Amino acid sequence: MDIVSLYAQKRVSPQELASRVENGWRLGTDAALAAPPGFFAALSERARQGALTGVTVQTLLDVYPFDFYVDETLKGKVTGVSWFSGGFARKAVNAGLADFIPNYYRDTPSHILRSYDYDAVCFSVSPMDRHGYFSLSTTCSYTPAMIQKARRVFVEVNRRQPRALCGGQIHISQVDALTEFDCELPTLPPTKQDEVSLTIGGLIAERIDDGSCIQLGIGAIPDAVGAALKDKHDLGIHTEMFTDSMVELIECGAVNNSRKQIHRGQSVTTFAFGSQRIYDFIDDNPGIAIMPVDYVNDPNVICKNDNMISINAALEVDLMGQVCAESVGTRHISGTGGQVDYVRGACQSKGGKSFIAFSSTAKNGTISKVKPILTPGAVVTTSKNDVDYIVTEYGVAHLRGETLSSRARQLIAIAHPDFRDELRFEAKKRGILI
Repeated sequence: MDIVSLYAQKRVSPQELASRVENGWRLGTDAALAAPPGFFAALSERARQGALTGVTVQTLLDVYPFDFYVDETLKGKVTGVSWFSGGFARKAVNAGLADFIPNYYRDTPSHILRSYDYDAVCFSVSPMDRHGYFSLSTTCSYTPAMIQKARRVFVEVNRRQPRALCGGQIHISQVDALTEFDCELPTLPPTKQDEVSLTIGGLIAERIDDGSCIQLGIGAIPDAVGAALKDKHDLGIHTEMFTDSMVELIECGAVNNSRKQIHRGQSVTTFAFGSQRIYDFIDDNPGIAIMPVDYVNDPNVICKNDNMISINAALEVDLMGQVCAESVGTRHISGTGGQVDYVRGACQSKGGKSFIAFSSTAKNGTISKVKPILTPGAVVTTSKNDVDYIVTEYGVAHLRGETLSSRARQLIAIAHPDFRDELRFEAKKRGILI
């Protein structure tokens, strides 16, 4: 059968696709824009009508307001399970409406292959090409692993999804059923740059040499770093998430990937999320390689690029250098993601550096993010043994290989002045300052 006929034979409405799901099924999708909003909306509506119960749906970085994360009436009918929470899953987990799987992002494919089977997996894809392939578009983090462990593969075709030339593909012959659902892709609003973010961005940029390979996260500080790097030359990109600041660095000529040791000439990522500008930039662009996360986030791969620079965020750090980026006390915020992998990969790289950056205070200056001890219940994301540089608007602390006393002195020096006396008192009381 030719691919056009095969496509027509397998095409159904979102409602028909949802009607194939049975009680107790485990469903899965990949990160961010890979999730199929039309299918999930039809699935939730079917459950709302009393036709489904005991269904679980695994997601990662939810960017759509899926009903199973926001509608309490679906509890017990469709339950979201997050590998890394976006804003909707975060609220649902804290409210007891959803579950969470602690993990390193790079280990997700191996967890799937070892521990999970799926009754069906579904991904949002770009339209089929003349050879019968759908592009996995902006995301390819663990889709191949899910397909291996799935009894059924569904795809949701969205004409607004970009086609990634150097990304994952699914052939029509691999698909059990497909639906069409065109919608605008979620975007992130531009970050607002403030004096603190710009100061931190400048402090980090000063320590990045021409020819370095960078990983940036998302938010005001990574964007400020990106803006401060526009005068650099021959930078490369090897990153978990492809962001707007990276597009700007490529377009201004600061990034050309010419001095990378692996994937020279290409920016490597495992997924992209941001503005429409990113999605347009990825479309048919051979310079963007979107690859599985167990490769992209492997520290042994990351470190192959010399002068690897990782820049990540934190919620708080204690005087030993333990970094929390996942919770406020016991309140769930997100997962580990790739922070630890990039800290380790950068530190193993020849000439590499890892930066954990954050503003010195929270809640309008009333709480110090540099603490004597982490808030009780706080999750340790990056250990004291892995941490390299810590940066606030008050300076840079280099902790790797330093004593507890040196770490405490450096961290107190970059804490907000209003809290330094208290931190010094607590450090002396514990015998850390000698």
